[in-house]
Amino acid sequence: MARQLARALNYIFIDSGAMYRAIALYFIQHRIDLKDDFAIENALGNISLSFQKNSQTGNNEIWMNGENVEQLIREMEVASKVSDVAAIKAVRDFAVAQQQLIGKDKGVVMDGRDIGTTVFPAAELKIFMTANVDVRVERRFRELSAKNPSISLEEVKTNLQSRDHMDSTREVSPLKKADDALVLDNSELSPEEQFSMALHWANERIDA
Repeated sequence: MARQLARALNYIFIDSGAMYRAIALYFIQHRIDLKDDFAIENALGNISLSFQKNSQTGNNEIWMNGENVEQLIREMEVASKVSDVAAIKAVRDFAVAQQQLIGKDKGVVMDGRDIGTTVFPAAELKIFMTANVDVRVERRFRELSAKNPSISLEEVKTNLQSRDHMDSTREVSPLKKADDALVLDNSELSPEEQFSMALHWANERIDA
């Protein structure tokens, strides 16, 4: 939906979660000890992240150190590690600084778990998206099983609930609703219905 919204408004779309997943992927590939502050700082100094448009799909995809890692970051191994990595203060400081730099000139739709509270607390529109946990599990299962047929529904549910708990209880930039965010519960909404609602809210702010 965030991609659709950016396209409709002719804004830049930034998937902040992809940035944390890419960092987690680098840490996995290079076997970075998450308790070694020195190793983490060194690793972050060697990571260059950017978003480039895919000429075939028109979507912005994440590149790390000159390589398109859009598909690699969606693997379950990365999903199982990303909350641990994202809870590290140095990692969040690194990612948030890049996100704020990208969005400083506005005209951005940014998707992430702390955008309205930490990255852009003064954003003109904040949408807090939520859905019934079973609905979310089923959606994620359909997404992941297309790439990994051996994955189980229970494995997806355990991972999703674990990530939600870790992200909501971490000390640095926890996942929570901003006081002035609009809640969009899409449990019973079609993609077209949720997009229409979000676009209406965006246009209201733009025309105000």
